[in-house]
Parts: sequence; C-alpha cells; structure tokens
Amino acid sequence: MRNFAEIAFDLVYLIGVISVGFLMIKNNRAAQYKLFGIMAVILGAGDAFHLIPRAYALATTGLASFTGLLGTGKLITSITMTVFYVLLYYVWRSRYHIAGRDLLTIAVWCLAGLRIVLCLFPQNEWLSAVPPLSWGIYRNIPFALLGLLIIVLFYTSAKEHTDTAFRWMWLTITLSFACYIPVVLWAQTLPAVGMLMIPKTCAYVWTVLIGYRSMKNQDKDEFISENSLPSGL
Repeated sequence: MRNFAEIAFDLVYLIGVISVGFLMIKNNRAAQYKLFGIMAVILGAGDAFHLIPRAYALATTGLASFTGLLGTGKLITSITMTVFYVLLYYVWRSRYHIAGRDLLTIAVWCLAGLRIVLCLFPQNEWLSAVPPLSWGIYRNIPFALLGLLIIVLFYTSAKEHTDTAFRWMWLTITLSFACYIPVVLWAQTLPAVGMLMIPKTCAYVWTVLIGYRSMKNQDKDEFISENSLPSGL
C-alpha cells in the first residue's frame, strides 16, 4: 500500500508539473512566464528519469534490482535541477526588469557549472548501491550556494517592489533545500529521512504554481515583461 501511494504521488506530480509547464509555454507571450514554463517542463522531465524507474521498481522486484538505472536517473535529475535554478534566476531578471549585474550572472553560471562538473566525476559512483557521502556533499556545496543566492534575490526584490504574487517564492526554495540537505547527509544511515523528499517535491510544486497563478492573474500583475527571452541561455 505504501508503494502504491508513492507511485501515485510521483505520477500525479510528474503529469501535473509538466502539463502546467506546457500551458505556460503555449499560452503566454511574457518572457518570464515562458521561462517559467520551460523551467517546469525541465523540472518534471528531469525528475522523470529517476521517478519513473523508481515507480517501476516499486511495482515489480524492488529498488535493489534497478540500482544502475536509478543512479543514472539521479545524475540526470541533479543536472536538470541545476538548470532549473539558472532559469529561475532569469525569471527574476525578467520579472523585475534587471539590467546589467554581470558579476551576479557570472556567479550564477559559475556555481551551476561547478555543480554539473562535480556531478560528472566518476568518484560520485552513481551506479553504486552505496555511493560515497563525501562526493554527495562536494557536489551539493555549489548547488546550495546557488539556491541561497536565488533565495536572497527573490526575497529582497519581492519585498522592495511589494510583489504580492511572488512574495513566497523565497520560502518555497528555502523549504526545498531544508528538506533536501538532510536527505543528502543522512538518508543512507537513516532511510526514514528519505521521506523528506515528499515535502521537497511539494515545495517545487508550490514554486511552479506561484508562476502559474501569476500568469492567470497577469492583468493585475505589475511585473509583466513583454521582452523576448534573455540572451545567454
């Protein structure tokens, strides 16, 4: 019964977030919402590489029989999640009409690039049933710093502009990392900690829904940009 509940949750999440993403891409001209839609599709598609094999494993012979496939899925998800935050940075730039700030953009790309490079090192042992904790920490240091940077940017900008539609964006990202970091550190020794991935996923759904609701109420939204997609993507 527990396996069935997890499978159902994962499928609803994947179908929901990808569907919302396609709706945002198709039905809007504003750059920030197209970016949000692309971001949502990448989030769902990337997670699918891990969650669909996991669902199949839970429905058949168990996780131990699919170690390599699940590890590959985790690698792909790690990379697509990094891209997710880079796109979220450009949503911030588009929404608040940010120009310049070249050093900030360089910092975002450097942190994202470092994270992806660290994910590709063979020392991560993605295909192992018990990958080394040390490399789990190494690759997530730049990721956490990238997340912290995005949190600060959305918090300060939403507060400065009294942006009620995006006032909780910083909190959704904070909650996702608050649930993710304990999993990285302790899931191997305390498997129950892995349950934190459920509220982490819900935090990402909240992030996507903030963008979707803002798009639906865009006639009342003062932060819409009709510019084309930012260069450099």
